[in-house]
Formats: sequence, structure tokens, C-alpha cells
Amino acid sequence: MEHTADGRAEVRFIGFVESVEKDWAKIRIYPEFCSGLRGIEEFSHLIVLYWLHLCGEEERRTMLVYPKKHTVNVLTGVFACRSPARPNPVGLCVVELLKRRGNTLTVRGLDAFEKSPVIDIKPYVPKTDSVEKARTPEWAR
Repeated sequence: MEHTADGRAEVRFIGFVESVEKDWAKIRIYPEFCSGLRGIEEFSHLIVLYWLHLCGEEERRTMLVYPKKHTVNVLTGVFACRSPARPNPVGLCVVELLKRRGNTLTVRGLDAFEKSPVIDIKPYVPKTDSVEKARTPEWAR
């Protein structure tokens, strides 16, 4: 990826969230990236990076938020929570891979909306992706 002197970079979407149901979702990968799925069935879980496409310019300028999923009102910086309001609206979610059929992945646990562009998919590897005794603030527990 190249970036310019003004700090901008280009992101190429590799697919999109095709449908979201109660317990599962389908991610469709564009044909030119389909060979990148080879071997993905060997993993039970994946890390999905996606673009929060419903965030507007005002939300991208917001730096302090009250995390909505928590009952305690704690004014928090966007880099200290999972709020969709952030300078680069990138979502991250660990999902369970239920099946792959061609260029479509059926997953459980995706918190994206239909039509959300997918930026990248990585295999979840417990040895490197899980941290024992990680510290979190009280409101996030």
C-alpha cells in the first residue's frame, strides 16, 4: 500500500457482507481474491476487518464517546473503546467459520451490517491472538 504526503492511503476492499441473520452471516469475497481463501477451512475462527460504511464525516471527527454497550457513562477516547465513531471507521470481529462455499464464507458472531465492505480476513491463531491476564477497565468487563 502506498501512502501520500498528506497521510492518505488506499484500501482495497476484498468483498462485502452479503447477508446478516440472527445467528450467522455470509461474507462474499470478490473473485479476484478468491484464491486467497485456500486453506481457510482449516481454521475454526477468523478475524474479519471491515469498513464501518454507515459512519459519516462528523463521526470520523469524534474523539470522545460514551460507550453504548455499557451501562456506566464513562467519557472515553475512541482509541480506548470499540465505538464505531473513529477517524478510520475500521471494524474488527472474531467470528466462527461455519462453512465455505466457493467465494462465500458463512460465519457466526459477525457484528457488521449488510453491505459492509470487507477489508481483510485473517485466521485466528490462539497462540498469538489470545492474551492471558489482559487488563481492562471496570466498565469494559
